[in-house]
Amino acid sequence: MDIHSKEIRSYNMSQIKGKNTKPEEKVRKFLFSRGFRYRKNDRRLFGHPDIVLPKYKTVIFINGCFWHAHENCPKFVFPKSNIEFWKNKFEQNKMRDRAQYAALKNSGYEVIVIWECELSVRNFENTMDNLIQRLTMM
Repeated sequence: MDIHSKEIRSYNMSQIKGKNTKPEEKVRKFLFSRGFRYRKNDRRLFGHPDIVLPKYKTVIFINGCFWHAHENCPKFVFPKSNIEFWKNKFEQNKMRDRAQYAALKNSGYEVIVIWECELSVRNFENTMDNLIQRLTMM
């Protein structure tokens, strides 16, 4: 049972952004401060990756734990109502993600996925160190 009315829930869901989210901005600011230059949501590439690093032929997706159903993550809690809808929604999202990653890899791009939970205050530094290490080894 939802604690919000249908109208309030609809409004709340409509306010969720698909690009330029806080996690994306956090990663972009970090990369820029380290001298990396990138493109945002490049529409020429399959899936419009959140960050494209042309020099490194690398794309970065910053996935929200809820919308991409991050398994074994405390930020992902399966909704208790409208279960069939959400099950289908998450499965479609996962299938779309796999297709996008495969298409980009087939085009010669390295695909890096960063999860929202990896950008928490506790994990941020380690996640960014790993990202820089991956980029500089290419």
